[in-house]
This record gives sequence, structure tokens and C-alpha cells, in this order.
Amino acid sequence: MLKTNSLPILQEEPNASGKVSRREAARKLLAGMAASTLPWGAASHPIWKHFEDEHLMERAEATAAEGKLHYLNAEQFALLTTLAEAIVPGSTKSNVANFVDLLLSVDQKKHQKEFVSSLARMEKESTSQYAKTFSALTAKEVNTILEAASGAYPAEKSDPEFRAAFENLKEWVSGAFYSSEMGMRELGWTPDRVFAEFPGCSHGEGHK
Repeated sequence: MLKTNSLPILQEEPNASGKVSRREAARKLLAGMAASTLPWGAASHPIWKHFEDEHLMERAEATAAEGKLHYLNAEQFALLTTLAEAIVPGSTKSNVANFVDLLLSVDQKKHQKEFVSSLARMEKESTSQYAKTFSALTAKEVNTILEAASGAYPAEKSDPEFRAAFENLKEWVSGAFYSSEMGMRELGWTPDRVFAEFPGCSHGEGHK
């Protein structure tokens, strides 16, 4: 789970609806990114480029509840849903997997291939350790895999390829979650405030 510290804030005109749209959240994150370093990843990751496309963010808002897959197949989507909830609790409620699926559908083939390969690496670890799909794992089993993926084990037991796959997926998940209203509120957003900079964050339960 990603944890955040309190945020320095600036006053801003109140939002009349008391809510923040995906487009508004993306804009705020990009503004924060320009003012400071990202606490949970790298600005070069492909998800951040999508936040500049306001039309795509509006489309994400409109299609969030449709339940239609745009790029991933059902098995890949189920894996992503399970993984996202394990990385950032609340991801299912904030439609993280649906949002990532939409972004992938308009992304470069290189990034699509990298994402699918990362999912496949997680699935391979699941079937190797537990002889079942990742989406069928118990919470404890998922946590064990994530601990290994995040480098919690000694260096001689770590797998750089496995960790790279996890870090890629984690960036997609965290970016998707924190660009949702739920994620922004977790960071400390309220209708009359805007962040001066990003908070620090780390994984709980032994993985970072």
C-alpha cells in the first residue's frame, strides 16, 4: 500500500461542485510534478504524458462506469485489478484498472508491449509459486509476491527483471489512482486547496 505524508498547500478558488474530475486531477498532478520531484516514480513513465491530453481525461471520466475493455483481455484485466488493489487499496473503487486499460488503448505499441510483458511476468510468478492465476491468489499470497518483486529479499535472491516489471505496473497503478478524486483526497486535496508540492510516500508492509 502507498502511504502519503501531509502536503504543503496553497489556497485556490473553491470548486462549485465540491468534486474533482479526472481532467482536473491530472492537471493538478502535472502542476505538482513541474514544481517538485515525483515521490513514487519517474516523470519519464508513459502514464504522465497521457495526463496532458485533456480530451482523453474527459473521455476517461465519461467511460469510467461502462465496464467495457478497450485494450486488455479479461484475464489481463482481472490480474491488473487484483494487483492494483494490493498496491493501493481503493484502486478498484476508483476504477484504476479501467482507466489504465483506456490509456493503453491509445498508447504506443512499445508501451503496450512492455505493460503486457510486465503482467505476464507477474502471472508467471503466481503460477510458479502457487500453481494458480494471480487474480485467484489470496491476499497473503499476493503480498508475498509483491515483497519479492519490490526487493524485500536479499540481493542474491532478487530478480531484476521481475522487479522492473513490478515497478512499471506500480507506476501505472499509482498514477491512475492519484489522478482520481479518491486519490487526490488521500493526498490532502479539498475543493478550496491545491498542492504546493507532492508528498513523500512509501509502501507499507515491507515493500517499497
